[in-house]
Formats: sequence, structure tokens, C-alpha cells
Amino acid sequence: MAVAYNKRTHRCGELRASDVDQVATLSGWVHTVRDHGGMAFIDIRDHTGIAQIRCTDESGAAFELARSLHNEDVISVVGKVVHRGEFVNPKIPTGEVEVLAGELDVLSRCDALPFQVNEEKLETSEETLLRYRFLHLRRPEIQKVFRLRAAIARAIREFFNDNEFIEIETPFLTKSTPEGARDYLVPSRVRPGAFYALPQSPQLFKQLFMIGGFDRYAQIVRCFRDEDLRADRQPEFTQLDMEMAFVQRDDVMEMVEGCVKRIFKEAMGIDIPTPFPRITEEEAMKRFGIDRPDTRFGMELQDITELMKEVDFKVFAEAIGAGGVVKCLVAEGAASLTRKVTDGLTEEIKGIGGTGLPSVKVGEKDGAIELTTGIAKFLQPMAAKLCETVGAKPGDAIFFMPGTFADVSKYLHYTRTQLAKMLDVIPKDRWDLLWVIDFPLVVWDEDEKRWFSTHHPFTAPIDEDVALLDTDPGKVRDKAYDLVLNGIEMAGGSIRIHQQEVQKKIFTLLGISEEEAKEKFEFLLDALRFGAPPHGGIAFGLDRWAMLLSHADSLREVIAFPKTQRAVCPLTNAPGPVAADQLDELYLATKLPPAKT
Repeated sequence: MAVAYNKRTHRCGELRASDVDQVATLSGWVHTVRDHGGMAFIDIRDHTGIAQIRCTDESGAAFELARSLHNEDVISVVGKVVHRGEFVNPKIPTGEVEVLAGELDVLSRCDALPFQVNEEKLETSEETLLRYRFLHLRRPEIQKVFRLRAAIARAIREFFNDNEFIEIETPFLTKSTPEGARDYLVPSRVRPGAFYALPQSPQLFKQLFMIGGFDRYAQIVRCFRDEDLRADRQPEFTQLDMEMAFVQRDDVMEMVEGCVKRIFKEAMGIDIPTPFPRITEEEAMKRFGIDRPDTRFGMELQDITELMKEVDFKVFAEAIGAGGVVKCLVAEGAASLTRKVTDGLTEEIKGIGGTGLPSVKVGEKDGAIELTTGIAKFLQPMAAKLCETVGAKPGDAIFFMPGTFADVSKYLHYTRTQLAKMLDVIPKDRWDLLWVIDFPLVVWDEDEKRWFSTHHPFTAPIDEDVALLDTDPGKVRDKAYDLVLNGIEMAGGSIRIHQQEVQKKIFTLLGISEEEAKEKFEFLLDALRFGAPPHGGIAFGLDRWAMLLSHADSLREVIAFPKTQRAVCPLTNAPGPVAADQLDELYLATKLPPAKT
């Protein structure tokens, strides 16, 4: 039977001392109930906060009803706002007042809960939290995340509206294209055997908007990728896509900096300085071992290949003889780390494909530098020279890595990140933004014996490098720019190819035949024939911004109804089977993999 309820006059978290003597109507969920015999207290909660309701035996039916309540029942209360006197609760904004209940209605009862919504710390599996996500969403800290996410989206929309961008929707049912992750495919009923693909991004459509003369476009859009999941990956995600015509790289980057500044100001109340620092991909790899460096702390990689030619250590000599490098990093104060810790780090390096992690600790004896542990006996003869070269002092530790440039970069970057956590040198609540530019346009895949785009095949090469496309493609730099925040790539964009002959040349370089290019990209190549302006843009991962700014551990915490790492929705149990007649309408049959033994 439906229960009528009075229209609320206040939200739970809004009551203050200035409301004393007013009659208030509140609606919300029962957060807690405390029965003290002749008096019962109810904490009622909505999205704004918590208010205390007091029911006495003078409240009649309302008092008896109050004593029957359970957590998460939905109620409506009418009563007079009174001051709590000496029992003020300074921990909540409404702690000066309470509502003396006159009427109380139960709007709906809550069944036995799979977990307590009001527990301070949940000891519940993620699978259960996602299965009952609607309950998890009631928790104030979760709602805070989504308010932050909404503030980010609002700041983005307002910024681009202020800067004369137009929002246009792009198709969800589009064409499957090569490169990137696997597409989610949608069979066509009206064209048997043909498939749509859900978009991995609106990339080509936003380029067509520029050719269509719109000049500035921005859209917050849902995108889809059928890929293996990690903490920062979901099969469906939300991103900002923007594009500008008649621009160079600096124009787009300056516009993005203005947007990011607005996000931090309106969503976080933080003023961040602009312009952001810029670093080339080559410099990032040399100094940090990765093209998205975390610059909040030091421990940069140092090339000591020439110096190590003086050392009689076989591992270093073999690496240098094979054309490789020897690099190191200095960890300040790391001489205090135990053997167990450094051995554990060595095993982690082996676990990701490395062969080891040579190291020494820097000390002092009789006023001279003394190296101990690890490979100290090989380096002691040049201890003073080594420490002066790399800036090490007593109390520090030096970690070395010999090998190819790629391997050394990978393993020392991992070492740097782990040591920073161990030594607690990463500043809290610091936001280091920087641009990484001048990436190689293409990279060679030795297994497939072909070139692949570093970003995507529509990225323009730097003008002075175009001549190298025919002679030395690996040296061609692109007009891409990645925005990095605290070591995480937050946005990526580029100036696009706007000339048909250049786009065809890139397709050929990437091993995309003329027939394949026509099948997949004929509409783009055709559009480039009719006067395309120079243009460029960028894409922001909105989920990732929400994750980082809210200090969440994974994207699943900032997406309302996320999938698990197996791409399953525990709430709806999607994906699931469909009826045979649905498959028949699509002229499809399922072919399952053989059962595992």
C-alpha cells in the first residue's frame, strides 16, 4: 500500500541554529536508531548530510514507529527544530539542533542488508559492493566522489562554452577501423553479415567537423574498448574530445591549460600556475625512463656508461660491448634500507623480466668515501669519482642497471617508483603537470616487421622531418602532445594530417594497403580532397581525472556502475546470453571455446 508523505521543507544536512522554532519536514534514510527506553533518537540521512530526530513517549504513534525502525528504512518526519543545548555535536554541521518528531511515516522498509551502509570502514568484497552498487552509492564518501566528478564535467563544459566551442554529438554506431584496441562489434539486422563498431573515440568525426567549417568543437562522450582490464581501464569510459581549426600545437596546448586551470579552481579550489613545463619524449626517457614522468621527486636516471668503462665488472662490460648503456639512480638516505628490502626489490625486477639490480651503499671511513654491500668491491677503487659524478653522499644508496636503453629505462623507472614509495619521498597533495612533446611518429615492431603509429595514424609529422618519411621513418617526430599529471597520462592530442597525399603516405608506411585504406577510411580521404584546414585537438579521460583528483585507487570507484576486471557487471550480470530467435534475426550463431580441463 502506498504511503502518502509530506513535501520536505529542508534537506537533512541544511538545518542550523537559525532554524530553531521552525517546523521542518525531512525525508531520507535511517542512518542509525538509538532506543533509550522512553526516548528514541534517529539519525536521518540524505545526500546533504545527517540530522538528528528525537522521539519521546509523548510523540504517541511516532514514538512506537521510531522504535521499530531499522537502518536504511526510508522515512519522512515532521517536527519542530529545537536546540540541543549542552548535547551539541560539533562533529557534524547540523550538530547544534535536532527535530522533535510530531509525525513520522515509513515510506519503505529495508530488507536485511548485505553490508552496513553506515560502517566507518567496509570489510566487504568488491564483488559484493558492485553487486549492490546502489547501496554502496549511498555512502557519503562515494557521493563526494561523484559530486567532484560532476564539478569537473561542469567546469569543462563552462570553459569551452566561454571559449566559443560548439558541442555536437558523434555516432555510437560507426565503422571498425584498424590500430588501437579491439572494437566492440554490433551486428546489423538489416545488412546480414555486416557489423557496426562502438567508437573507441570520435577522432575521425571531430576531424570532419573541422573540414565542415565548425572551427571549434568539444564534447563529453562515451567511448568503448574491448581490451584486457586494469585498475585504470574500463570497457566503457567517458572522455572530453575537442578539436580546433587553423591552429598550431601551441594554440591547442594553451587552450587545454586554461581548461585544466578551470578544473582545479572550480572542482578543487586550487590555483595552478600556467604555462605547464614542457619536456621532449627523448629527454623524459633519458631522465626518468618513461614518457610520462612523475616529477614530484628526484632520483633521476644518470648515464654513467663512459665512467663504467673503467670498471672491471663483467656484467657492465658485456652490456657496453653489446652497444648498451649503464645507468644508475641515487636514492637519498636509502643506505638505511635492510638487505631484505633491497633483495626483495631485486626479485621484483626479475619478476618483470630483468636479470637483477646491482647496488651499493655509500658510507664514510676515515674521512673517505666507502662503498659497501652489493658490487662495492668492483667500484671501491673509483668510489670518490663515482659519488662526485652522480651526486651521492654518505647515507645514500646507488642502484645500477646495465643493458639496452629500453630495458634500462624500464627497470630503473620501476626501481625509482618503488624506492620513492619505500622512502616516502612523494609529496602529498602536490600536482605536477607537464607536457611531453616530440614523440617519434612511428615505432618498429620487430615481431611483426612493420611500423606502428606511436599515437594514431592521423597524427601529423613535424614539418622539418617530413623528408625523412621515405629514408629514415624512425627519426620522424610527430606533432603530438601528452599531458602528464603526477606520472599519469591525463590527456593526449596532436595536430592532425590535413593533406590527402601525406595521409596516404602514412597509411603506406604503416602497411595499410590502398584497398584497406579505401575500405576503412575512404570517407576521410575523400573529405581531405575538399579543402581541409590545419587542425588539431586532444582527448581527456574524464574518469581518470576524477580518479586522480579524488585520490581513488581505481576507475571503478569513480564510475557509477562499473565492470569488474573480467568486464562483467555484477549488478545486472551482463554480459549474458540472448534468445535463439534474437540470433536468428541477426543471422548469427555462437561458437564457444572448448571447455577447459
